[in-house]
Amino acid sequence: MGLPTIQPYPIPTEAELPVSRVNWIPEPDRAVLLVHDMQNYFLRPYRTDESPIVDVVQNIGALRDTCKALGIPVVFTAQPGGQTEQQRGLQLDMWGAGIGPNPQEAEIFPALAPVDDDVQLTKWRYNAFHRTELRRVLEERGRDQLIVTGIYAHIGCLMTAADAFMQDIEAFFVADATADFSRDDHHMAINYAANRCAVATTTRRLIDTLRGDR
Repeated sequence: MGLPTIQPYPIPTEAELPVSRVNWIPEPDRAVLLVHDMQNYFLRPYRTDESPIVDVVQNIGALRDTCKALGIPVVFTAQPGGQTEQQRGLQLDMWGAGIGPNPQEAEIFPALAPVDDDVQLTKWRYNAFHRTELRRVLEERGRDQLIVTGIYAHIGCLMTAADAFMQDIEAFFVADATADFSRDDHHMAINYAANRCAVATTTRRLIDTLRGDR
């Protein structure tokens, strides 16, 4: 019950990425950056000064800086703490009570804390579209691309990318800006995304494309 202890593992590299089935190109006037569940509670099982988290935090920060410079909206999702059994639903059976009542547990990791006009959405299930305003945020801004970062790659990040695909939203699954329970789980998520619902990419490749450098 609850989250596992997560051992450090090397972040996936560009050379390890599978070839994606689609060749979508991220565009600054179409994209939204999603920072998925980078909360203190979910980062607690990691050693935050080692890979993969030290790399993920740095890469999400670089993506956010680029997106802000290019006028790309940034959206954070976060689960609330102290949920009731009814609010928790079947997640209670799978993961236990989740985030406790201490407000610090539910906060975004300090190095990535939302600023300025970042959008913050309360999230209740794996999928960032489920019972949130994410779809409305994209529609109101005329956006149809979603850059997926955060944790955990094979759970919420992958479920969100799959739902984006089913809503005709092009998803970009950033391999080195997501983290997981293990290297195997992480690579499974990347392979599934690349073959079924998204473009698997890296932080550097995405930034270069958004800036028009490649």
